[in-house]
Amino acid sequence: MRSALKTRKKTITALRFGALGLALVLIGIGLLRQEQAEVLQKAVRICLECIGIG
Repeated sequence: MRSALKTRKKTITALRFGALGLALVLIGIGLLRQEQAEVLQKAVRICLECIGIG
């Protein structure tokens, strides 16, 4: 029973680190493609529309 719990805990930990690693890789790709500027522009546009200026 304990070995099953240890195996499950190790699997969950591995999945968490895998998801974290994938997130970091995708963030890095987005930064290399200069996508942060487009995201900022869209956020400003949406914000201005919400307050009725844009």
